[in-house]
Amino acid sequence: MPVPELVVPSWVLTLSRADLEDHFGRTTLQRGVTYQRQGAVHGLTMDRFGALTATVYGARRYQTSVWWVPDDDDPFADEIDSDCSCPVGMECKHAAAVLLQAQAQAWPGPAAARTSAVMPVPSWEALLSPVVADLAPAPADPSLAPLALQLDRQRSSPAAPARGLRLRPLLKGTSGAWVKSGASWSDLQHGYSRVHPGHRTALAAILQAYRYRAQISQWQTVGEWIDSDTLGSGLWALLADVERAGVALVTGHQGSAPVTLLDSPVELALDLTRDDAGDITLAPVVDLPGASEGPVLLGRPGHGLLAKDGTGLLLAPLSRPLTASLTALIGTAGALRVPAADTGRFLGRYYPALRQHARVTSSDGSVELPEIAPPRLGLVVSFEPDHLTRLHWTFRYAVHEEVLEVPLLRGLDVEADRSVVRDAAEEESLLASLDVLDGAPGLRIPVAGRSRLGVVLDTELTGWATVRFVQNVLPALQAREDVDVILVGEALPYEEIDEAPVVAVATRDLVDEPGGKAEGVQHGGPATQDWFDLTIEVSVGGRPVPLPTLLSALALGDEALLLPDGTWFALDAPELHTLRGLVEEARALQDHTGPGLRINRFQAGLWEELVSLGVVAEQSQRWQRTVGALLALDQLPLPEPPEGLLATLRDYQLDGYRWLSFLWEHELGGILADDMGLGKTVQVLAAAEHARAEGRLSVERPMLVVAPTSVIATWEQEAARFTPHLKVAAVTETAHRAGRALAETVAGAHVVVTSYTLLRIDEEHYARQPWSAVILDEAQAVKNFRSRTYQVVRRLRAPVKVAVTGTPLENSLMDLWALLSLGAPGLFPSPDTFGKHFRRPIESGADPERLGTLRRRIRPLMLRRTKEAVARDLPPKIEQVVRVPLNPSHRRIYDTHLQRERQRILGLLGDVDRNRIAILAALTRLRQLSLDVHLVVPDAPASARPSKVDALLEQLVEVVAEGHRCLVFSQFTGFLKVVRERLDAERVDHVYLDGRTRDRPRRIAQFTEGDAPVFLISLKAGGSGLTLTEADYVFVLDPWWNPAVEAQAVDRTHRIGQDKTVMVYRLVAQDTIEEKVVALQEHKRELFAKVVDEGGLMAAPLGADDIRALLEG
Repeated sequence: MPVPELVVPSWVLTLSRADLEDHFGRTTLQRGVTYQRQGAVHGLTMDRFGALTATVYGARRYQTSVWWVPDDDDPFADEIDSDCSCPVGMECKHAAAVLLQAQAQAWPGPAAARTSAVMPVPSWEALLSPVVADLAPAPADPSLAPLALQLDRQRSSPAAPARGLRLRPLLKGTSGAWVKSGASWSDLQHGYSRVHPGHRTALAAILQAYRYRAQISQWQTVGEWIDSDTLGSGLWALLADVERAGVALVTGHQGSAPVTLLDSPVELALDLTRDDAGDITLAPVVDLPGASEGPVLLGRPGHGLLAKDGTGLLLAPLSRPLTASLTALIGTAGALRVPAADTGRFLGRYYPALRQHARVTSSDGSVELPEIAPPRLGLVVSFEPDHLTRLHWTFRYAVHEEVLEVPLLRGLDVEADRSVVRDAAEEESLLASLDVLDGAPGLRIPVAGRSRLGVVLDTELTGWATVRFVQNVLPALQAREDVDVILVGEALPYEEIDEAPVVAVATRDLVDEPGGKAEGVQHGGPATQDWFDLTIEVSVGGRPVPLPTLLSALALGDEALLLPDGTWFALDAPELHTLRGLVEEARALQDHTGPGLRINRFQAGLWEELVSLGVVAEQSQRWQRTVGALLALDQLPLPEPPEGLLATLRDYQLDGYRWLSFLWEHELGGILADDMGLGKTVQVLAAAEHARAEGRLSVERPMLVVAPTSVIATWEQEAARFTPHLKVAAVTETAHRAGRALAETVAGAHVVVTSYTLLRIDEEHYARQPWSAVILDEAQAVKNFRSRTYQVVRRLRAPVKVAVTGTPLENSLMDLWALLSLGAPGLFPSPDTFGKHFRRPIESGADPERLGTLRRRIRPLMLRRTKEAVARDLPPKIEQVVRVPLNPSHRRIYDTHLQRERQRILGLLGDVDRNRIAILAALTRLRQLSLDVHLVVPDAPASARPSKVDALLEQLVEVVAEGHRCLVFSQFTGFLKVVRERLDAERVDHVYLDGRTRDRPRRIAQFTEGDAPVFLISLKAGGSGLTLTEADYVFVLDPWWNPAVEAQAVDRTHRIGQDKTVMVYRLVAQDTIEEKVVALQEHKRELFAKVVDEGGLMAAPLGADDIRALLEG
């Protein structure tokens, strides 16, 4: 007999062998295939929900169901689910056999026949067919027994009234009667192989709900009856599903009587009637069509009604489930009688509560039902000083003829809650309607996606929240009919001022500062008299604005500032934000920890920007005489060159002379930072001659020039040449060695020239001597503010200190701070503050605008001109980097030592500051190895000869033959010795100068006045203080970390007086640390250009990352 075809749901047809294997696993699926092929699947059916049910015969007979579980959110997450009475329970071989059997019955015959039968059906039709099939009645199968659900009234005793329902399944017996034999809740789960599958599914839903509600596991046995109270109000949906599935609802012995389930819910109302005595009776009433006896409540709390309808039972759900208290009231009292004397209290307090539980009526009109007024919102607004507003919120209920107030939140005032019946729904509706509260911050908060009143009892508003409340919220609340507003106090007339803010600045002399100015100098720091009280006042519309409040509002990013009288103004004026930055800077930089602001006379740039914001209300006369004049320097009558100056100053030199003279006259200091070779010495000497002529420079208070030892003679020569009226005393030995005090040595001199070394050694001698001015030549020598020499210069007593250097910044911005702290000690008093306020933000790139601020601050006190800008007649300078490859032997030795030194250095980088000496020593060895391995490894083979010397000699021989003269620089005197030996071997005349050379003037004259074409010079000995314009070729044999040192060396010849093009060759050993040093030099140049020349990019000082970069490759 052929297997009948089965109309299966579409999801069965879409399952492939791979899908089944993914779900069941290969082993389980294979066993299912065996069962299906052996014909173990019987009675395969599909219900209207698309679930497949069959009996599978194995070791025993098992009831198996398989269905599809869709996922509405993710169609790709749909899955198969199954249930089986076998021990496995789900996803078993029996379920796999059922699915395979369903596919076999849907696709009979061979594969070709299946294809021809199935493929013509469109996909949309295959998907919709089960939906259409659901609407058709399931075909009757006489072999399947129907089920019924018996519902009997449940009583505690035969005489007791019914208190609920009990439920159990019944089976149609052979006689046609409903029987319980073979029909139980347990059989529903594990048996029923020949019952109607739709009936079984519907009743199984009741069983599952009962297990869930009663917390009974799948393995526990369920009794014969199920209590409807356990199912709760979900009973009605379950009964409706059972009835739709075709399950008969019956009651009585053997289910002999029918149970009628009303389609629509019924309403239970409370009816009030008054008798002649004035008593009120309260009784529940319900309209239950067909009921022959009074209904009984079902459920605790009640959710339905049970009644007799003559032959059976009548069941109906309530349209509004009852509360537990009302259920108890109806179940115990039935009708309730209220004496006439209590009816007023009943209607005033209890009637409103009953209305919230059920509909209350008076069917005969004997009781006049009072109208219940909804709650109102009460608000007490109290205005207090400093824009503080307190809000007190309540709900207000009209009870009889009085108004009772309760807190917004229940439970805060138990007594108040007892005095009135609160209507939670009305309260919620009232609060939800207060969208106007969004007009002020702090009144509403988001709760579960909705804006709710964010207070319980009281709200405090301050500042702008008060303004918004008074302007936007209060008028709207007062206009509402359901809000009662009571005002305590009076709100300020909040309004905006349209006028622009006015900034007034003033400086006053310090009057309370103890001590005084000793010759304009205070030992160890800036003079007290250099500081002035700084006053800043802001007003708007004639109203004063407290500066601390304004600055705080600006710092917080407020859009406007509220004044005490209720007026306010916008903070979008750019000058206000500029003011904030300037005040913060003044506060950070002042050498003062007390209240108020101070400004130093060296902070002319800061004052200039403050003045640009508004008006000057007042100025100290001393302040105006110094700072005011400094800022208006180009508008003041400037001195002509002194008659005693025997030199013609170029225009830029004339400007420099006048600037220095102004600083001297007003006892200010600064930095003369002209490019190397522009004649800074003659500008200083011209200013000194002018000071001598004006009486500010005398032999009693001479000018002290501190310079490198190598240029002391230059100062003597230049002074004798250009300013013969200035008597110069050159100090070339210590007082101890000279056998006399410094005062005796310099007696009668206008200018005293000494070296940094002698100054440090004879510190006390120089500190005791009063000076009219201190000139620090090549001032980069004191860039380390922690050095002893720097501290000695700080102690010198002089009203004017000027740093003279072409490189005021070499490694870090702290170089610049050190020089400014000597020349303009009040500009940036603290190195820590300067580092925090300027160095770190600028060098890290975190605050690019801070760089512009720094430039403006130092502009009045630093004068710098470049050769490109002012010496346009100077011949060009052509620079070239020549990369020299190492010979093979040199390369092998260098690479071996590189690996060794690299590991050593990298191990020290964890603490760069502590290991700096060891790191620099290792890097120096690598630099020497790049030049000549014999400088580090004396016994290295002769084959490792220095390639750079060969390259140098090749160039020198050629240019010398053409009549050019050359300067050759190296930091390492040992390497210069190697070069000297090669020059001697090649019979090339040369002059040699290093730090140990004693007859420097004679050696210099040998080159400038003699015929030797080559001058070998160590960087430290000849990198500054020399004028060697006779040369037009420069060879730098080894790059140095600091490009400024090399630039100084090159500018020995590329300076005023040079009439030939200068050719500069930098010889760099290829693929060595020297190439890394050249890259580092570029970073250093960028740092200098960024701050001093206002160009390029920022670079950080030499650190761990720089050192790692030097060791790469």
